[in-house]
Amino acid sequence: MPDHDVRLQQLQGWLDDCLPSLFASLGWGEVPSATLSPASSDASFRRYFRWQAAGRSLIVMDAPPPQEDCRPFVRIAGLLHDAGTHVPRVLAADIERGFLLLDDLGRQTWLEVLDAGNADALFEQALRTLVGFQRLPQDLGLPSYDDALLRRELQLFPDWYLQRHLGVNLDQAQQRQWQEVCDLLVSSALAQARVFVHRDYMPRNLMLSEPDPGVLDFQDAVYGPVSYDATSLFKDAFLSWPEARVRTWLERYWSLAREAGIAVPDRFEAFYRDSDLMGLQRHLKVIGIFARICHRDGKPKYVADVPRFFAYIDAVIERRPELATLKSLLASLPDEARSA
Repeated sequence: MPDHDVRLQQLQGWLDDCLPSLFASLGWGEVPSATLSPASSDASFRRYFRWQAAGRSLIVMDAPPPQEDCRPFVRIAGLLHDAGTHVPRVLAADIERGFLLLDDLGRQTWLEVLDAGNADALFEQALRTLVGFQRLPQDLGLPSYDDALLRRELQLFPDWYLQRHLGVNLDQAQQRQWQEVCDLLVSSALAQARVFVHRDYMPRNLMLSEPDPGVLDFQDAVYGPVSYDATSLFKDAFLSWPEARVRTWLERYWSLAREAGIAVPDRFEAFYRDSDLMGLQRHLKVIGIFARICHRDGKPKYVADVPRFFAYIDAVIERRPELATLKSLLASLPDEARSA
């Protein structure tokens, strides 16, 4: 353990204090000597460690305040568990200092194991899990994916990607085009039925586990558009699929959702349009987020996936005539905008 990592020293001290009582309460006996090694990190300030000893493995989350707040994770983990979703149990917590001790759901994400051969079977499990938590009631006090939040997210694209990353400032005509695009995408999102939305339901946040999948990174959940999570599952930041196959999976989701009584449109084509426009909002947002992570947080690797999102955007523009304004706006940007 590096001497300069004060947070890690504090976390180790907290584990030394809380593990004896936890082991006793769970009937696990004495606390054995253990190793603490990095498990993963993400695009936020959170990091994760794996505690291992005597054949037992636990995950420790370090979420430093004030950048991170553990309370939504703890609360939403309970909600998802009650809905039958396989999420980590919170075994111990120091909310004020940002330390959580969790079940270990496994070592492999779906991003590491998905391929053309197993995708149908795995995504069937993911869709059934999705439909399960979309049936959660709407009186649980989660934030709303409202007009203000949708527009704040969209604004990340011109603020962080165009202006900060590329040095491009939209002129007045381009600004009007941008506002027209935002109005279209936001109105489409707000017209959809509202359900529990994970907000990052994608293969990197699904664990190969038993039962499968284990679901992570749900702390930003909101009530929002019914198409959001299914769209993000198949139009991922790190993995792309043929358009025809994505359509088939979306139709399967639509069928399962209707069977479960979730308020998707009566016609699949209407849901498919909702998914396309919801995906555009997410893709533009994520491009802005990746630029922000690069310049604000010093993590440039995510920008390499920007072209993937422009490919998603281009495919939707070609089949949706109502996106002619977005097509014109993107065509007016410098050529390097799609590859930066």
